[in-house]
Amino acid sequence: MSILEIKDAAFAYDETGNIFEDINLTVEKGDVVCILGPNGCGKTTLIKCLNRIHGLNNGTVYINGEDIRHIDQREIARNIGYIPQGHIPTFAFTVFDVVLMGRTPHLDFFESLGEKDYKIAEKALEKFGISHMRDKPYTTLSGGEQQLVFFARVIAQEPRILVLDEPTSHLDFGNQLKTLDIISTLASEGLSVVMTSHFPDHAFISSNKVAILKDKNFMAIGKPEEVINRENMEKAYGIHVEIVDIDPDRKICVPMKTINGI
Repeated sequence: MSILEIKDAAFAYDETGNIFEDINLTVEKGDVVCILGPNGCGKTTLIKCLNRIHGLNNGTVYINGEDIRHIDQREIARNIGYIPQGHIPTFAFTVFDVVLMGRTPHLDFFESLGEKDYKIAEKALEKFGISHMRDKPYTTLSGGEQQLVFFARVIAQEPRILVLDEPTSHLDFGNQLKTLDIISTLASEGLSVVMTSHFPDHAFISSNKVAILKDKNFMAIGKPEEVINRENMEKAYGIHVEIVDIDPDRKICVPMKTINGI
């Protein structure tokens, strides 16, 4: 049984037409699935349908074989950890308090945090090497530090699936690579990851499956080395590209110029 499955999914905000339609995708344990596609193609909307922030107009999302429509939101949160594309901190919670919030789905309405929850939050801080920041106000951290705190929070949540919307957005070059390393490590430990990205190179680095969203549907799904090719990239983004081997185990996608010569 797949840990996450999308069948015949379609979504529209109103009657102007579907944002995407006939979407099918299967995610197995330990998969890292990278969804590529141009701006406005519906990547973020699709991501939000995976944990029922948006409800599909047609089709179904299954978690462990169960229709997500029949699962309450707390149970979804126990299975799916979500990091959105952008986050504007409002309150100056400490780093530890932010990570501790990841334990919320495991509490009953009138239940208080216990020793187990505190230990899990501590271990999450240690895992990402941010224990020294535990008492800092979250609002004072850099973008890269905030991203680490978010990863610690979702790990404290103990999900089976991570849903990441542009996890490297607003990060510098070094922190982008650190984030991709974290994703690969978490997948090697058994977590399944579905993420969106604007960077084909990131799929080469961290993913074992790629889906390209274009014109409301996946135009290609498969291994990065099979899907990220010149034909697909030019069709998806409208520019000339070259796929370059820089060593036996590493490819990069290099944009050249627009197809119309501008």
